[in-house]
Amino acid sequence: MNAETVMQELEALGKERTKKTYISNGAHEPVFGVATGAMKPIAKKIKINQALAEELYATGNYDAMYFAGIISDSSAMSKADFNRWINNAYFYMLSDYVVAVTLAEADIAQEVADEWIASGEELKMSAGWSCYCWLLGNRKDSEFSKGKLAVMLEVVKQTIHDAPVRTKISMNNFLYTVGISYVPLHEKAVETAKAVGPIEIKKDNKKSSFLNAYESIQKDVDKGRLGFKRKYVRC
Repeated sequence: MNAETVMQELEALGKERTKKTYISNGAHEPVFGVATGAMKPIAKKIKINQALAEELYATGNYDAMYFAGIISDSSAMSKADFNRWINNAYFYMLSDYVVAVTLAEADIAQEVADEWIASGEELKMSAGWSCYCWLLGNRKDSEFSKGKLAVMLEVVKQTIHDAPVRTKISMNNFLYTVGISYVPLHEKAVETAKAVGPIEIKKDNKKSSFLNAYESIQKDVDKGRLGFKRKYVRC
């Protein structure tokens, strides 16, 4: 399959209702509105194809960019490639659920994520923290530096309340993920989450909502999910 036929198949799968949902979350035209599950049969036919993924990502079409993440070959992507992808990720569903997920399967994941976290740019920072969530929820505890993650928890504690909205949400997810998926720092994550308290999320023209990593950790500990790891990063 080439980019043209993939685009045709994606367009045929588009639903107006799904498109409206994506747009309400920040997507803009071009977008077809394809449910992610509906992409799986096409992905099975293609498997992994980095050249095709690059072509699709470059279209600027949200569905094509999402699909590019599904068929991408993370091991074939350089730091420059990931930076190009994040620079074109114009809203959080691309930065956190396409680019961060793709990066999480690469050997250079932590190095690139660290640079994005330090960038001061909302979506880059969000993708960096999100990438660590995907990593911690999948890789063995031994693949991480306990000291480094402890410092990152401290950074969350000191800066989360003043961070931009999307970064704030991803930092909260990081706090929760360390608390559940990285057992060596479970206690410290719980203490940090308790100290941080509820996080206020303000969105344009919407009532504020609140996130509470401490409560989320406790709920999952009660369900016996401490130490949870998923088999694959990509679905």
